[in-house]
Amino acid sequence: MKNVLVIFYSQSGQLESIARNIAKPFLNSDEIKVTFHEIQLEKPFPFPWNKTTFFDAFPESFLQIPTTLKPVPSEILNTKFDLVLLHYQVWYLTPSIPMNSFLKSTEAKTILNNTPVITINGSRNMWIMAQEKVKVLLKEANAKLVGNVALVDRVGNLISVITIVNWMFSGVKKRYLGFFPLPGVSDKDIQESDKFGEIMLSEFKQNKLEDLQPKLAEIGAVKISPYLVTVDKTANKIFNKWSNFIHKNQKNRKLLLKLFYVYLFLAIWVISPIVYILHVISYPFKIKTIKKETQYYQGV
Repeated sequence: MKNVLVIFYSQSGQLESIARNIAKPFLNSDEIKVTFHEIQLEKPFPFPWNKTTFFDAFPESFLQIPTTLKPVPSEILNTKFDLVLLHYQVWYLTPSIPMNSFLKSTEAKTILNNTPVITINGSRNMWIMAQEKVKVLLKEANAKLVGNVALVDRVGNLISVITIVNWMFSGVKKRYLGFFPLPGVSDKDIQESDKFGEIMLSEFKQNKLEDLQPKLAEIGAVKISPYLVTVDKTANKIFNKWSNFIHKNQKNRKLLLKLFYVYLFLAIWVISPIVYILHVISYPFKIKTIKKETQYYQGV
């Protein structure tokens, strides 16, 4: 009997739904015991969010400052797992504070040590740099990253900003104003995500996890937008300056967070369209670089 651990943190329930759908093939196998672990915080973040708490989470989220978690059950700590399916959200272009806190914990280092890990993220659209940060944390935990799946909101960048914000601040997944598309990863993509689990299970049973990622990529597990990669990288540099400045100036935190909100509004609605136009113009001159980056980010 092999042991598989499914780890997730979910506020709205979307990521838990993804986790359980991907795990279906494993659950249907008599040769595998599947254990689910939901990361829980001593002081939970609110859902739905309000504007104040949402922006207040920015500095510590981007700077990857951990918070206190509830202990992992002893049954999990005392089990040697043959595979871990690690599901995470992206907060401010970074793995969420709960997932970051888990990966930096001594418990994670015990669980993940010398263990194959498949990462699965459910995000709005920009996840590339967050995944790079997860890679670093997994390496520090001596884990073996063998696969990655990125499930994203398929609608346009600016439309998804409107729909996701409405979902986060209302707590209800609905069509904003009655005609905007539903926010988040589509129900269809979530329901069909067990196809990734089928391939994971097949390679796992054959002890061929080193061959997993190309097969996942072939069926659409990782789709790369060169434009969003550019935005992600650029925004990371800017967020680094903002987060450090705010974190080091706690007396003026509230004021600085308000200024950051104004900057973010302008960046999304004014700067990002300009960046898109520049990307389209320069695309023919960057084809080789884009192909190289796409190949890299589709791998592990």
